[in-house]
Amino acid sequence: MKILIVGSGGREHAIAASAAKSKKVSKIYCAPGNAGIGQIAECVPIGPMEFDKIRAFAKEKEIDLTIVGMDDPLVGGLVDELEKEGLRVFGPRKNAAILEGSKAFSKNLMKKYHIPTASYETFDCAEDAINYLERVEFPIVLKADGLALGKGVLICEDLKEAKDGVKTIMQDKQFGDAGSRLVIEEFLTGREVSVLSYVDGRTIKTMTSAQDHKRAEDGDMGLNTGGMGTFSPSPFYTKEVDEFCKKYIYQATVDAMAAEGREFKGIIFFGLMLTDKGPRVLEYNARFGDPEAQVVLPRMKNDIIEVMEACIDGRLDEIDLQFEDNAAVCVVLASKGYPVKYEKGFVINGLEKFEGQDSYFCFHAGTKMTEKGIVTNGGRVLGVTAKGKDLKEARKHAYEAAEWVTFENKYMRHDIGKAIDEI
Repeated sequence: MKILIVGSGGREHAIAASAAKSKKVSKIYCAPGNAGIGQIAECVPIGPMEFDKIRAFAKEKEIDLTIVGMDDPLVGGLVDELEKEGLRVFGPRKNAAILEGSKAFSKNLMKKYHIPTASYETFDCAEDAINYLERVEFPIVLKADGLALGKGVLICEDLKEAKDGVKTIMQDKQFGDAGSRLVIEEFLTGREVSVLSYVDGRTIKTMTSAQDHKRAEDGDMGLNTGGMGTFSPSPFYTKEVDEFCKKYIYQATVDAMAAEGREFKGIIFFGLMLTDKGPRVLEYNARFGDPEAQVVLPRMKNDIIEVMEACIDGRLDEIDLQFEDNAAVCVVLASKGYPVKYEKGFVINGLEKFEGQDSYFCFHAGTKMTEKGIVTNGGRVLGVTAKGKDLKEARKHAYEAAEWVTFENKYMRHDIGKAIDEI
């Protein structure tokens, strides 16, 4: 099979690495890819939103399966465009990707179908939002309705901060058109857990749990980012939590989308908060998380292509999804100044140390191949993942491997997975 992966981040590198292990795959292309993906696939200079070029390329190369890794092309309808040409694609159609594309839609869906989530209100007018804020308890959460690279969420401790947040999102448009509508949500406390799942429209099979670290600085301080590191599995995701979520959240979401005429095929990412009143849905994503994919996929035993084809064909119930009985930790190596302002173009050293390793992985995100070698080309540069017999060993290995790599202005958090020390 010839595979085309759409995207350029660490998530797409993890997908490509998994696809490369499939006996069904003979050739991998990636649009546009990065320096790391280029070592296992042929990268083509086509942007993820250049639908016409992607369609033409897939037809010219007779691509057997296109995997859409990123949220923007999914929400924009790339799957629909390729399916019109009779091409096989893994990912939700536009009318299903709205589950991630609009927070207002997903909140309304959960309310209608009694899926546990935080209480909320939505607003199209900044003045109405501010009037509402004068009557609520703090802290409160403000969410830009649309896609904002995982950064369109503000936690506000008081009224002044909340008013400034409304201005930032709705009037200053810091997150672009994503902030045209605002969701104001009850602030929940507890442990955050991420659960990725495969869906074929009817059946859902969940993967092993993971836990992300969104804030830029140690101690969960600083600005929200796309993710500074992850670990899997989450020790806080117990058997009891899993049973509750399967009954009231996972299948309920798939059934709700089907009932709305929005059959979902692909990946549903459940962002959960484990509150003292039980699990609540914080958010849905319509694709693999990044950097969650970097700790979940290396632990998956199944052939990823077989699982994806089962989703497309509506026979996911035939798949016995299995994961290794171990743990993985991913530490993101970023450019100093991320997520605000940072420099690019610094040579990366030490990448060769990952060659031939079975339990250590270096997933590229913001990298580029140049005459000087591989250089930094983004805020999140690399995701260093290591396995271990348990989380503590995996964490130790991940931080050891993070030191193998050097580049100017290298920055990372030093407390990824530190929560496991409390157990």
